[in-house]
Amino acid sequence: MASFLRDDPRLSQPLREAMARRVPPVRVEERAYTPAEFDAIRLAARRTFRAALLRVRENTATLQAWREGHHEPGTDGYLLGEALDLLAREGHVPRQLRKSGTSHGQRQVWRVPVPYEQALGGSHPRHTWQRLYLTCAEVAALGVLFAAEYGLNATPISELPAPRPTPDSVGDGTLVYRIELTKRRRQSRHSEVRNFTDFGATSPGRLITEALEATAHARAYTAAAGGPDRLLVWHRSHASGPGLGQFNFGLTKYSMPSWIRETGLVSVSMRRIRKTVNVVHRREPGQNSQDVHDRVYVLPEPQAHAVAVPLIADGAQEALDAARRTVLQARLIDAPQNGDAETVTNGCSDYMASPFGSAGIGCTASFLLCTACPNARIAPHHHPRLAYLHQVLEGLRGVIEPVLWQADWSEAYARLSDLKDRIGPGVWAAAQSGVTPQDRKIIHQLVNGHYDS
Repeated sequence: MASFLRDDPRLSQPLREAMARRVPPVRVEERAYTPAEFDAIRLAARRTFRAALLRVRENTATLQAWREGHHEPGTDGYLLGEALDLLAREGHVPRQLRKSGTSHGQRQVWRVPVPYEQALGGSHPRHTWQRLYLTCAEVAALGVLFAAEYGLNATPISELPAPRPTPDSVGDGTLVYRIELTKRRRQSRHSEVRNFTDFGATSPGRLITEALEATAHARAYTAAAGGPDRLLVWHRSHASGPGLGQFNFGLTKYSMPSWIRETGLVSVSMRRIRKTVNVVHRREPGQNSQDVHDRVYVLPEPQAHAVAVPLIADGAQEALDAARRTVLQARLIDAPQNGDAETVTNGCSDYMASPFGSAGIGCTASFLLCTACPNARIAPHHHPRLAYLHQVLEGLRGVIEPVLWQADWSEAYARLSDLKDRIGPGVWAAAQSGVTPQDRKIIHQLVNGHYDS
């Protein structure tokens, strides 16, 4: 809109300046659920959906037994199976229109015939259509489980087509579901495909298998009636509003409040569930770019800060250790001091107090580590030998495997490079020109391991 209005010559300069200012993004105040809150929500959803799944599974078995002729006509088992068969095909159990009310205000209502009502155990929805179909609240619980398991938004869950196993996974006991997810607001890479495998009770794909089982009758009915291909299909008490007859699809504005009332939970946010999964549990983007994931979801989240503290501390310690290994620790002096002992590479002020071993037994570390020791002393007469060692290590870099050079020589080389920077190019050049045959001999022996204890 701003780019369109800028072309209007009537636009005042102050207004143009105001329109040019960047509007800061709205701060996201939503927080991930705590572990206790998340577990409570997921447990409540599991209980709701598990009860619904077992109910549908039991009545499906009863229907199958009736279709296979396992019940004698006229028995309660036969009437129950007959009612379930009609329920699966028509979306309702046997019913009749009857008058209800007084003579001044009569209306016609559907009633379950007495024999079927007795066989079903009553005429309440839990005795009739809920035998094969999920309720609005139960579909909400299933949606919560999908968000908690896969870190998806409410809209992709609501609009998700019924997943089907890949052809090559059918028949071997393992089912692989390929799900295509679409994010409407993203112009590029707006869709992604995820695979979920059902190889057992705790596998990622088991929830999909159970969701397909729980919604099988509803999906079969709506498919036969020309309805959309959706995973979340549920039965409603009144055929009004969007949907297909007695059935509706996905999550509506009534789904979550209905389930919350049944469970006694205070509130449930699908956005917070998704944030908990992607930021606290999976710690990776879910239908977002890495930049959006880090900037919008991770950085404002206190739980992410708490998790990051030990990681940052470990990283800082590792960086500090690396710096100590590769930065010169030896002291630079103008001349040898009383009490200093000469080593292969430099002087040493306290041979018995080495940081690389136990105090009092003498240093046994490699002479290559002298430049990493605070007891080391480097005077000008040490410069030529150390400059030549630097040259030899640089030459080794081109003739041995990079991995070996990195492991054995890189830290010593880095410390000598630090020494080179500290004393300056002029002094370093003079040191290189002052290398003696004895310096070369000692350095070659050092590099070849002749001084190793």
